Amino acid sequence: MTSDYDVLVVGAGPVGLTAAIQLAMRGRRVGVVERWPQPYPLPRAVVFDHEIARILASLGLADVLPTLSEPAEDYEWRNGKGETLLRLAFDDTSHSGWPFMNIFTQPRLEAALEERARAMPGIDILRGWEAVDLTEDATSVRLTVAESAGDRPMVRDGVRRHRTVRAAYAVGCDGANSFVRSRMRTAMRDLGFQYDWLVLDVIPHDRHRVWSPRNLQLCDPARPSTVVSGGPGRRRWEFMRLPGETISELNRAETAWKLLAPWDLHPGNATLERHTVYTFQARWADTWREGRLLLAGDAAHQMPPFAGQGMCSGIRDAANLGWKLDLVLSGHADEALLDTYTTERSQHLQHALELSVHLGKIICEPDPAAAAERDATMLADQAARRDPLAGMPPQTLTGGLLARGSDGTPAKPAGELGRQGRVRLGDRTGLFDQVVGTGLALLAVEHPRHVLDSDAVAWCEQVGIRLLRITDDTTADGPDEVLDLDGTYLPHLARMQRQALLLRPDNYVFGAAARKYDVPALLAAFRDGLTATSPVH
Repeated sequence: MTSDYDVLVVGAGPVGLTAAIQLAMRGRRVGVVERWPQPYPLPRAVVFDHEIARILASLGLADVLPTLSEPAEDYEWRNGKGETLLRLAFDDTSHSGWPFMNIFTQPRLEAALEERARAMPGIDILRGWEAVDLTEDATSVRLTVAESAGDRPMVRDGVRRHRTVRAAYAVGCDGANSFVRSRMRTAMRDLGFQYDWLVLDVIPHDRHRVWSPRNLQLCDPARPSTVVSGGPGRRRWEFMRLPGETISELNRAETAWKLLAPWDLHPGNATLERHTVYTFQARWADTWREGRLLLAGDAAHQMPPFAGQGMCSGIRDAANLGWKLDLVLSGHADEALLDTYTTERSQHLQHALELSVHLGKIICEPDPAAAAERDATMLADQAARRDPLAGMPPQTLTGGLLARGSDGTPAKPAGELGRQGRVRLGDRTGLFDQVVGTGLALLAVEHPRHVLDSDAVAWCEQVGIRLLRITDDTTADGPDEVLDLDGTYLPHLARMQRQALLLRPDNYVFGAAARKYDVPALLAAFRDGLTATSPVH
């Protein structure tokens, strides 16, 4: 173990491990500080979407994901009368090449992430060490850590051991009660949306039992409830605390079995893995970066679970931040690039958070009269084929490091989530990331090298921008010629009347070129964005 790193990550949950792996894949030395000696063994988050599946696959988990998750398939909302208010059928494949929504078991995902992290030479995981003090100067962050048993200090022979670790930056992925955030001046914005829900994780003994629908939202004012998959072999129930009901009354095993009885579940045919009461909140930090300190995941934001975007948003944070930190550390970007992290992720996050609150207000309605009015509206929307969930999950950036038109706004398709399809490169066939690799990519109908001078090509090599030709010519076999097997890329470019796309490492489009001769200007705009000394808004 070393005491000097490029980046310190505080927190070894899915967000912290994702950040660490992404940085280590770029050659960075990362120290991960985690106060709990052992990973948390029980489920928490249960859903990730196609964009997150793509990010996780890019970390080296492409073959593991199908073993710890399953496609969500459907999501049906019913009222207390059993009427269907809304039904969503999720595609098996999607924009990102992975199932649109995936149900998973968090401990298994965390185990896969930690195994991957421990296999990488650039990562040290300091489990059982709690961050207790932090100092920052012009060039580094010094973090004092103390030995920890997780829920209490670890004291040996009357002494608690301490050590100091140092890095250029520290990223707080340490949850809602973040130590790193406590050392920043950022304020929290709160939408004032708070409800208590009993969360039950259950393992039915009959693994072949069919649940239809697989995922159900019961909008019954008598007891708003959620019944969903908890990953392979598991189920999750969530029950809202009603007015006049205490948390202690609700959070009992006897109460859990009483609430599960209508689904024919009892101690004889199921195992109650966990019961706990969560307070769903909607809040976020004003600023996610202050000097050399940054926030990600629950340290930066908390949201209700109704859109399934809590953990997803944290992993998006890590994907957005990792490549920017790397470019700043390498000297290819000004430190102001890190301010685009707050700009991009906070506006993106607020969309997801506000959607979650909107859905929560529909679901968390205990008043029968108000619920009846809601039901009438949703049934009318269904008859008129209006989609109340349009825009889930959020997939567009509107600020930050994006190519802009003459009016200063992002020039489409800048800010859109890039697609992923099956391709062939040489003798390899599969999804783009697993065949071509991840990172910055300039994807063009004609090879970009034909319109770039030697200085531009050299800069692309330094920064790590891959120059690729996308083609449907099955005879093409050059080292940078990517065969579009399923028509994912070329028809999309043709519809947009574009010849090239510059894709960021977080899979969002920086910008596009309408003509091949516009490619040098597109690259120049990206280079200028990296070296700007003030953040782009």
